[in-house]
Amino acid sequence: MCLAIPIRVDALLPDAMARVTLNGVSRLVSVALLEDVAVGDYVIIHVGYALARLDPEEAAQTLALMRAAGLSSFPGGQDVLQ
Repeated sequence: MCLAIPIRVDALLPDAMARVTLNGVSRLVSVALLEDVAVGDYVIIHVGYALARLDPEEAAQTLALMRAAGLSSFPGGQDVLQ
């Protein structure tokens, strides 16, 4: 099963990469598929790529739904939605 996770952009990096963080868990992802991504934006991440930008309220609602459904881990079991 594949999930797209809403997550906040913490830093923009060279080569269309960004560091994103959710509840203290950080990952490097590609933002090459989106225009004008800024620090503080929420984006939908799927297999290491930011696919869409969404507003913070929509991100919070999506994360709450994922938490309620028991989908609170990155692969490897680390709980990210606490």
